Amino acid sequence: MQDILQEIIAHKREEVAALYAKKPSLREALLQSDTGIIAEFKRRSPSKGWIKEDGRADIIPLSYQQNGAAALSILTDEHFFGGHDDFIRQARQSGVTLPILYKNFVIDEAQLYAAALCGASAVLLIAACLSKQACAALMNKAHELGLEVLLEMHSEAELEYAELGPDLCGINNRNLGSFVTDVDNSFRLAERLPKDAVKVSESGIGNPATVRALRQAGFRGFLIGETFMKTADPGQALHDFINQL
Repeated sequence: MQDILQEIIAHKREEVAALYAKKPSLREALLQSDTGIIAEFKRRSPSKGWIKEDGRADIIPLSYQQNGAAALSILTDEHFFGGHDDFIRQARQSGVTLPILYKNFVIDEAQLYAAALCGASAVLLIAACLSKQACAALMNKAHELGLEVLLEMHSEAELEYAELGPDLCGINNRNLGSFVTDVDNSFRLAERLPKDAVKVSESGIGNPATVRALRQAGFRGFLIGETFMKTADPGQALHDFINQL
């Protein structure tokens, strides 16, 4: 019996090592990509209701990968966005090897462990949800777990969070209070970010011309969800979008 116990403990050590191991790099994927598109699996929105209630995490994320996405974002908030941590597991089990962003409203380090356990590569931290001190603590814990951090800012006042040195700096074009979207927000704030920051524009990107203009403004990542998810075939919609780029 003792031999079996030793075998179990040895395997558990391997599982724990995997938990802390470095995951596929979102930052590197965007720096090496010609498109920089982070295709998002998003079934629901608080402002628009269900976008694709029957969307399957074992089909759409893999289709995104097969159709040229640089990386993926998967909503895991269940109550407001119809997401689940298990959607990332399903995507991984279907064959997804791209970096996956754990998209949620992270306020506690327990959520970081959940992100690492389900197979995410990076987590979203939102300046509007966190004090600067809390954000720094969560960023450090994420890095301990081998996770990169996409730090999301929306206003000029929040740009001071970039001093914390996240792996990627995101500008959200959607006001999280009103849910009003304005892509010009990315253009307004881009020059205020650190010169060496890997910049990601999030939300409200609906056409290739916008991506081209944002890239000229210094952005390397473009998080796009509803534009693809509202179509009958999100993977094909991504393919067509990239062709227009």
